[in-house]
Amino acid sequence: MAKPSENLIELCRAAVEAERVATSEPYTEEGWAAWMTTAETFQAAVTAEAEAAETSRLGLEQAAKKAVLHPEPTSE
Repeated sequence: MAKPSENLIELCRAAVEAERVATSEPYTEEGWAAWMTTAETFQAAVTAEAEAAETSRLGLEQAAKKAVLHPEPTSE
């Protein structure tokens, strides 16, 4: 599986957080605007990073989402 950059992981975190905020209240176009913007930014970054690394876009997106949604336990 492709290894996403820290920047890509941070963009994914921002999109996930924006989704959480947007879906915590009844739908309004304004309320979902931040989520849509951060999701678009994340998707564009995935495409750019995959093209630059000549790797699978899907694999890279999945790796970023896994790092955010299912992080590895730390040994601290």
